[in-house]
Amino acid sequence: MTEDDRSERDEAGFSEAAERSEGSPWVAQGINAVLSTLFALVVVGGLDFIGAMEFTLVNVATAAVVLFTISYIATR
Repeated sequence: MTEDDRSERDEAGFSEAAERSEGSPWVAQGINAVLSTLFALVVVGGLDFIGAMEFTLVNVATAAVVLFTISYIATR
């Protein structure tokens, strides 16, 4: 079996599994919240580093909520 055959078979198997997956949307939203918060920490920290924004809990929370909302809307 060549590498191309294995890759095509794996891709087809993943597509089938993803189409019939009945995962919990709560898990997806939890992951979205965690990743949005981590990304907000990085973005606000970077903006603080260059002097464009102060690193505060309110700024991080606001950025996290904005990122969470954008990604939630984009996936609906």
